[in-house]
Amino acid sequence: MSRIGNKAIAIPAKVEVSISPANEVSVKGPKGTLKQNVDKDIKVTVAGDQISVERPTEQKRHKALHGLYRSLINNMITGVSQGYKAELELVGVGFKATVTGNLLELSLGYSHSIFMALPPEIAGKAVTEKGKNPIVTLESIDKQLIGQVAAKIRSLRKVEPYKGKGIRFVNEVVRRKAGKTAAK
Repeated sequence: MSRIGNKAIAIPAKVEVSISPANEVSVKGPKGTLKQNVDKDIKVTVAGDQISVERPTEQKRHKALHGLYRSLINNMITGVSQGYKAELELVGVGFKATVTGNLLELSLGYSHSIFMALPPEIAGKAVTEKGKNPIVTLESIDKQLIGQVAAKIRSLRKVEPYKGKGIRFVNEVVRRKAGKTAAK
C-alpha cells in the first residue's frame, strides 16, 4: 500500500505547485489550475523540482492515505501539463451522438433521445464517419471527473455480450457469448 507513496513526484517545466497552511495543494499549469485538500496527518513538501509526501506513522490508515495523496497529486500534475482524454464508441444500428456547446445528445435505440449536460471543465466532441461507429471524445484536466462522466455516459447503454451493442471505450475488448443454437 505504501510503496507508491515513497516515490518523489517530478514537477515538469511550466507547472507551479503551492501548498497552503491549511494543507491544500494547488497545481497551476498551461492547461489550468487544480486544487486538492490533503489530510492533516500527511505532510507534503516541495523541494526544487520534486514533491515528496510523508506519513507520520506506520498505521494502516496512514499508509493508505500516503499512497492515495501521492497518486492524486501526480494525477493533478499530469492533468495540468498534458490533460486527459476518454474516447467512447457507440456500437449499434442507428446510434448517434452530437455535441452542441456543453450539451451531449445521444440516440441509443430508445424511443427518445438522451440529453446530457457536460460539466464546464470537460470539452466534448462527437465524430461520425461513414461506415464507422460514432465516437464521443471527452477532454479535461481532472482525471476523476472525466472518468466519472465517461462512466455515466457508458451506463446509459451497457454493452451486451451477445451482439456487442452498447457504449464502450475505444479499443475495449468485450467478451462475447454464444447464442442459443437450434435444437434438432
